[in-house]
Amino acid sequence: MEQTVARMRECFRFFSSLSEEEVRDFLRFCDLRRAGAGEVLWQEGDPDNYAAFILAGRIGIRKRTSFAGKHMIIGTYETGSVVGELCLLTENERSVSAVVMNDAELVVLESGDFERLMVEQPTLALKLLKNVFLTTCKRLSKSYDRIASIF
Repeated sequence: MEQTVARMRECFRFFSSLSEEEVRDFLRFCDLRRAGAGEVLWQEGDPDNYAAFILAGRIGIRKRTSFAGKHMIIGTYETGSVVGELCLLTENERSVSAVVMNDAELVVLESGDFERLMVEQPTLALKLLKNVFLTTCKRLSKSYDRIASIF
């Protein structure tokens, strides 16, 4: 556990702003998972039920296109990034697929465990939500820039 606490604080800007005790408290609600290159974490349309914090590796996010069976990579995320974070705020189906591009080590927070975190550690949950909101805002802003560059 202590090694994971140190890695979380080293790899993620958000977790580096928390105390070791807060990171340890957060990790009690999470699972550590390894995933091999080529593994599909989730498919577009799957239940939206966990977020993954990337401790090592790279994850590709892809979206189906209008061409049958074709996908477009819309983002790649590496160590220090979170993917699937919107599931902490919604109960929708996944809007994209996530595929492991390089062997990955992930800290997984299931939406049910996040609900429990909100009840048992509300201040920590609020800090996490603020970070998720800021991450989502940055990604949305970058999307706007990409769309504007097309025209």
